Amino acid sequence: MHIPLDRDSATPLVQQLTQHLQTWITQQRLRPGARLPSIRTLARDQCVSASCVIEAYDRLVASGWLEARHGTGFFVAERKPGLALDDEPTWGEAGDGSWRQFREGHEELLKLGCGWLPIAWRAHEELAQAIRQVSRGNPQDLFDYCPPLGLASLRQQLHKRLARLDIAAGPERILTTQGASHALDLLVRTLLRPGDTVLVENPGYYNLYNLLRQHQVRMLPVPRTVEGPCLATLEQMLAEHRPRCLFVNSLYHNPTGTSLTPKVAYRLLELAREHDLRIVEDDIYADFQEGPATRLATLDSEQRVIYLASFSKTLSSSLRVGYLVADAPLLARLAELKMVTGIGNSRFAEQVVGQMLANGSYRKSTQRLRLRLGQHMARLQGQLEQFGWEVMCEPYGGMFVWARVPGLGYARLEQLALEHAVLLTPGSAFDYQGAPSEWLRINVAFGQDSRAQAFFQHAGRPSAR
Repeated sequence: MHIPLDRDSATPLVQQLTQHLQTWITQQRLRPGARLPSIRTLARDQCVSASCVIEAYDRLVASGWLEARHGTGFFVAERKPGLALDDEPTWGEAGDGSWRQFREGHEELLKLGCGWLPIAWRAHEELAQAIRQVSRGNPQDLFDYCPPLGLASLRQQLHKRLARLDIAAGPERILTTQGASHALDLLVRTLLRPGDTVLVENPGYYNLYNLLRQHQVRMLPVPRTVEGPCLATLEQMLAEHRPRCLFVNSLYHNPTGTSLTPKVAYRLLELAREHDLRIVEDDIYADFQEGPATRLATLDSEQRVIYLASFSKTLSSSLRVGYLVADAPLLARLAELKMVTGIGNSRFAEQVVGQMLANGSYRKSTQRLRLRLGQHMARLQGQLEQFGWEVMCEPYGGMFVWARVPGLGYARLEQLALEHAVLLTPGSAFDYQGAPSEWLRINVAFGQDSRAQAFFQHAGRPSAR
């Protein structure tokens, strides 16, 4: 059995393996009852983990392609007359070419502007091992509630991580949350009231915009430049409106990929002191850092900066583990609100993350991610320039490039993208009022997919205009 798995593809290996097995069963015209290779044999032959094969076989069982027989293996399932499998062509209809044409015609669009990494890039084995360790450990971690501030063991690990970033924060100043969005929600509920005014970066994080609207908070947009928030606009708005807070992405800004310069960072802290302003620093991409970086929380000596981060981007969005750092009085109010609204976090999820931090597997997995992202970032920026695209800046890390084709509006870009099975995230999504934009957020992790490459080339040609 030859299965051509593409380890550079954005499609997860499990999904590739599942699809190729379906193709193989169809092309070989295997009869019901035919036995498939054992899990160990297939894993060895394809150089994948046993868990990858198990999941692929489980998917095929769930969709009706296979049946599992306890102690003997996996076998081709009997197809009921008139019943197609998961809306796929019936066996008699799928010849050597028609199956591939059918599959390609219904393939999922490539989400080029998404905000997550390909599943194939994630630390599958390390995460699974941590889950097994927690499951075999103290039963309390499977059944009990989590303390209001979060598990002491996890907060101790977070304290060590923050110290390596030169952020002085003892465990008593750290509150765990259900991801960064939960941290933002707790802060908005605690610090702001309907009618209050805040400063937000534009373009910026659309979920923050929606959250502030939900709480009837007035937003003032500060343009994001290559060096950070526009200081001239910021100073004017501080003098005229006396806003309560500034929300900022210091490192690898979403969506532009830009990062704060030291000059801008120091001036932001000076302005915060002069105008009694709190700064909420969203550092969700902290673990993608490669080389030196400027963070407000590192420079802050007056505890005006509230720092938050999360493991959703680097580890797992499903675990929902994040954290924030604040002064003790504010932290107490946030912990009380956290318990009132949600009873606390998942003790199990916090144990899993704590395990990976303690045994070093998380550190190693993020090192791999940074290397891979860096390679894809460099390659994609060169390709975009070659194809005639304009990039706002050259990020030195992170996931995103903010790019456009000069003179080509979004409607035309979207049309070209759909012709190449690519789904875009429009620049208007990152404007605080949803204003039209030629700019696109491009996730570099998906930029080498053949569909993305064809779209980049086509859109950059003069004929596309």
